[in-house]
Amino acid sequence: MIVLKDILYKISIEKTIGSTAVAVRNIEFDSRNVGLNDVFVAIKGTVSDGHEFILKASEQGALVIICETLPETIINGITYVQVADSHKALAILAANYYENPSENIKLVGITGTNGKTTISTLLYDLFTAAGYKTGLISTVKVMVSGVRYEAKRTTPDSLTINRYLQEMVEAGVEYCFMEVSSHGIHQKRTEGLHFAGGIFTNLTHEHLDYHKDFKEYRDVKKKFFDQLPKSAFALTNADDKNGAVMLQNTNAKKYTYALKSYADYKAQILENNFTGLLLKINNNEIWVKLIGAFNAYNMLAIFGAADILGMETLELLQLMSTLESVDGRFQYLISEKKITAIVDYAHSPDALKNVLETINSIRTKNEELITVVGCGGDRDATKRPIMGKIAATLSTKVVFTSDNPRTEDPDKIVEEVEAGVPAEHFNKTVSITNRKQAIKNACQMANENDIILIAGKGHETYQEINGERIDFDDFKIVNEFLTALNK
Repeated sequence: MIVLKDILYKISIEKTIGSTAVAVRNIEFDSRNVGLNDVFVAIKGTVSDGHEFILKASEQGALVIICETLPETIINGITYVQVADSHKALAILAANYYENPSENIKLVGITGTNGKTTISTLLYDLFTAAGYKTGLISTVKVMVSGVRYEAKRTTPDSLTINRYLQEMVEAGVEYCFMEVSSHGIHQKRTEGLHFAGGIFTNLTHEHLDYHKDFKEYRDVKKKFFDQLPKSAFALTNADDKNGAVMLQNTNAKKYTYALKSYADYKAQILENNFTGLLLKINNNEIWVKLIGAFNAYNMLAIFGAADILGMETLELLQLMSTLESVDGRFQYLISEKKITAIVDYAHSPDALKNVLETINSIRTKNEELITVVGCGGDRDATKRPIMGKIAATLSTKVVFTSDNPRTEDPDKIVEEVEAGVPAEHFNKTVSITNRKQAIKNACQMANENDIILIAGKGHETYQEINGERIDFDDFKIVNEFLTALNK
């Protein structure tokens, strides 16, 4: 059992009713999970307000209530702690409860619109290959020194983050690489964590269903760098106009990387094809298995971070050359009939543009580039016509389809994507709402040497429809259809 006053350390408290010397069991922010002698933190969420469930938590045995607004009924024997910000309080409570594990590990956060998963995962692979015990918290998975857990969101809640970090400390992990989303920063999930470094990738049109506008989205990302300590490093993409913004108020030591601008870590693309990239990084030539200019940026960020963390250059270059692409990130196969199928997570306009431009820079133009793409439901709708325009302009044929419609009508989403198609490209598009049928149609359209891009879902092995998750794996499905065509 833990004494309440010990885990309230560093929390800004406005009022306390009852004793803080009580012994508590667990911390919960979901009233359904509250048990005897637990701490219940009432959080105002986007869907519901935890303050409405204070009485329920009390009835289930909560010994402590932490809230922004005290309830009208105060129950004798329960301690009430009023705070200005429940999200921030939860994060600091979680860190204290798990004995501040981030202080005993080198935790590096990666933020930006695109590239977070690739950079964090490949840094994990790199440091693991170098012989270090390493941790990973990403969109795809959580890794604790070789033990895998499934990820539920890009940046988990504060309790989950600290629980994993404590497990990493107990396992002797030295480095942890963590994706940091704008939602996670805005909801204070990373408060109370001690970061050894931060990496900024880029900033493009995304999450404007959640953030009021692009400026707020940018400023939320910037806040992560503003909070880095002097002992940390801040590594930013100098080719992105927002890269310099991220460094404006940081106390961390500043570093930059770029393909086009002056930077501490500079790269040049010497060769780019479907087998990989030949790069020149700070005058060192290296062949990597990843493809495209956007991956040149990712590899440069990885090189810079590993160099700053003290990895020797020759070892770093050797290990980088062995890194494989991340599941669902430009993951490709070539069928017996020499049809290339590429599955990519590209679900924002910039990511889709990057992938299509990469394919177009490599292909001979004698083959068709057939793109299967849609947009998710209950998310930023303003990007839908933009993605429709990009897909139609940069592909020779397009199949618009459903992504994760969630609670929206998939046909309506497809119509909004179609609305962005320029008139001169109408004849190259077709809409098939059923995603499996759309992939099948694309496979049937393809001839020898043609390229099929299936964008939007990448590593996901499900489709989310009306609150249900059904099994759906783009890579498996396209592989099955192309195998059937071979026969």
